[in-house]
Amino acid sequence: LLASFHPDHLQMESLLLCLLPTGFPVRSVDMQRTTDNITIRQGDTAVIRCYVDDKVSRVAWLNRSNIIFAGSDKWSLDPRVDLVTKGQLEYSLRIQKVDVFDEGSYTCSIQTKQQAKTSQVYLIVQVPASIYKVSEDIIVNEGSNVTLTCFASGRPEPAITWRLLNPSADPLDGDEYLDIIGIMRNQAGRYECKASNDVAMPDVKYVNVVVNYPPTIKKTQSSETQVGRMGTLQCEATAVPTPEFEWYRDEKRLSNSQSINIQILGTTTILMIANVTDEDYGNYTCVASNRLGVQNASLFLYRPGTGRDINGSSCVSAPVWLLLSCIAGLFFKS
Repeated sequence: LLASFHPDHLQMESLLLCLLPTGFPVRSVDMQRTTDNITIRQGDTAVIRCYVDDKVSRVAWLNRSNIIFAGSDKWSLDPRVDLVTKGQLEYSLRIQKVDVFDEGSYTCSIQTKQQAKTSQVYLIVQVPASIYKVSEDIIVNEGSNVTLTCFASGRPEPAITWRLLNPSADPLDGDEYLDIIGIMRNQAGRYECKASNDVAMPDVKYVNVVVNYPPTIKKTQSSETQVGRMGTLQCEATAVPTPEFEWYRDEKRLSNSQSINIQILGTTTILMIANVTDEDYGNYTCVASNRLGVQNASLFLYRPGTGRDINGSSCVSAPVWLLLSCIAGLFFKS
């Protein structure tokens, strides 16, 4: 709110004594009263009140050492600024689309025949919280140390909080920096950064964190099948990236043929053996692998009445020949 005229100290003193003595506040107070504060949000309209009576001979508005209005004459070049007057009783200053550079002290100066009075009002401009920088989505391996960042601006300075939105969305211990030491697979998901300072609705940004981990076979289904019927073995594994599956009978890798059909449905694989014969009974191995590791499980196709637990299986470290085979397969695919 710079005026078109900027008097120096002596000129201002003379001018105020002769033309624009110190003035009258928003409410009628004496000169010893402390400065009033007005708080306004950035972009809103501020009206700084000043009331006068018919005994006033001269009146003016000043911002710091700059004259804004002298009587009804506008000295400021700012088009956002005007006077609010109601008859002869009000001499208020209106500032539209308030911004942070408008913050500061404003003085309503009044000269009567008896004395000069002044009142100062300090305009405080608040700015809603705004997040201007946040971490990009990331992919990390389980056990890694992760730091997520979230920077925000605002007046007053925003408070920053974090939540992992799945599954419980409990608050996390972090501010601009959220440190996760030795991240685990259950800490993967969508992280929410929220910046708030009670000026407006909080600003919210999100970071997606993917945690890679090696396969774990969590469910298997063996099969009790009569000769001539269809035998079905099922194997389910969890892993990120999604695991690749292979089936073995002894040391021989199985593939689709006239009697064998292998299906892979996401994290589940199904081995179907058509028209089972005596030679088909026995142990089968399901292998789940990704670039972080390999795990295998034993499943059984057996004749009815042998008493084997059809859910029985074992997950063990892959034999050397199987491990080398899986690693070679991943190498050539990559």
